Amino acid sequence: MGAAHSASEEVRELEGKTGFSSDQIEQLHRRFKQLSGDQPTIRKENFNNVPDLELNPIRSKIVRAFFDNRNLRKGPSGLADEINFEDFLTIMSYFRPIDTTMDEEQVELSRKEKLRFLFHMYDSDSDGRITLEEYRNVVEELLSGNPHIEKESARSIADGAMMEAASVCMGQMPDQVYEGITFEDFLKIWQGIDIETKMHVRFLNMETMALCH
Repeated sequence: MGAAHSASEEVRELEGKTGFSSDQIEQLHRRFKQLSGDQPTIRKENFNNVPDLELNPIRSKIVRAFFDNRNLRKGPSGLADEINFEDFLTIMSYFRPIDTTMDEEQVELSRKEKLRFLFHMYDSDSDGRITLEEYRNVVEELLSGNPHIEKESARSIADGAMMEAASVCMGQMPDQVYEGITFEDFLKIWQGIDIETKMHVRFLNMETMALCH
């Protein structure tokens, strides 16, 4: 009785922290146990056997995001060696669809949290800016699977995109070196873009027991 009561208390607490329902928490717990091999924590290597991630050109950045202390709300920088189930839920909450019962302010807050997660994926050194070099790295990784695009072409695409970002954020083409995209800049760039269709996790499909879609 006491153990069951304690478990239900824990689930209610997780519901409040993450916005997931008890059913969703139960489903995610099954996924967590599959990933961890029934262990209490997950490490980076546990993601090695996820087929959809294996084929993703920015796989390393996606996996890294799960262990980023900023996304875990545990600090301004650094990476965790392993994450427990509550940490896992915290990360998965960034991918939770917008609830239709949310008011405008809550929707805006949820959208901002999703964009902050994406921003952290680009800002690999946690300095609060996406520099041209960081932007180049992501673009090069994204285009690495395309045999028709050479590395120099990928760098040119990244340079052009960064200049466009600078003009959006500063209102004109900068006449000095653009130091990088801040989170405020990032919000401007993504203004009007549907973030919901951009952020989903296929490998956590709830309808199957296999870790793939």
